[in-house]
Amino acid sequence: MSTVHQPDLKDRPARLTVGVVGAGRVGPALAASLQLAGHRPVAVSAVSDASRRRAETMLPDVPVVPPAEVLQRADLVLLTVPDDTLPGLVAGLAETGAVRPGQLLVHTSGRYGARVLDPALRAGALPLALHPAMTFTGTPVDIQRLAGCSFGVTAPEELRLAAEALVIEMGGEPEWISEENRPLYHAALALGANHLVTLVAQSMELLRTAGVEAPDRMLGPLLGAALDNALRSGDAALTGPVARGDAGTVAAHVTELSKHAPQTVAGYLAMARATADRALAHGLLKPELAEDLLGVLADGGAGASPGYGPGPGTNGTDGTNGPEGNA
Repeated sequence: MSTVHQPDLKDRPARLTVGVVGAGRVGPALAASLQLAGHRPVAVSAVSDASRRRAETMLPDVPVVPPAEVLQRADLVLLTVPDDTLPGLVAGLAETGAVRPGQLLVHTSGRYGARVLDPALRAGALPLALHPAMTFTGTPVDIQRLAGCSFGVTAPEELRLAAEALVIEMGGEPEWISEENRPLYHAALALGANHLVTLVAQSMELLRTAGVEAPDRMLGPLLGAALDNALRSGDAALTGPVARGDAGTVAAHVTELSKHAPQTVAGYLAMARATADRALAHGLLKPELAEDLLGVLADGGAGASPGYGPGPGTNGTDGTNGPEGNA
């Protein structure tokens, strides 16, 4: 830990001037939320036409200036740039003398903790990592979504209360993440949120191919219920042919996907294997049914009967036509 003197936060003015470096989808929303809490956005950097329009919409009348000037004007600076850009940006700002002692420097990367800000810390800045666990649109709706949103917070211990206070002022819920756990934390979020978008988009495309006119309307209630059940019950919420051990149905799925959307087969098989493993581990998938199912998954569905006709578990685990049999 650096021995650079850090000013007592009690001596800070209650309200802060706020700057944004990188007017992507996140920075303007956070600055607008801080503005609602009484802080004052004073500068934003934006390069592309899209980012300039976003800054104008979310932060009207806030001047667009170069990054170094953002730091000159602001007590609190939000560094909202892509993960791979962040280390070089921080190093560059520190080397050029843009960082001021006592300045709050906040990045919003999920991957990094506070150590990526070490060059700025050595220049006297106060480093905070505040990552909102939310997907952003770049529109005013993002401000509403921050209400109750969890933030992954990492900071030097002496700045922990200040970091958590800023999150609360933005309407969020602080969740402390240790420096060494930041990459795992971020991987967990990406696994759930990013891959969910891919799965939903693929499902809608396949439903359109099958003739469904409104796949979003069809999927909405089903996926909403599945998500709610998963958050409440974890693996106990598993349903469908894999959890039931319906090898024939899974083989039929693979056959159809191979015909109509071969690019989805690898993902289907990978998720089916993971689902089978979890269902077995939690006693949902019967071992005597697992062997045939795992065989289908191992050879990509080529070695099993399509299983369109009636049979054990075709409509449900107990032969009924319940929701478990339909999903």
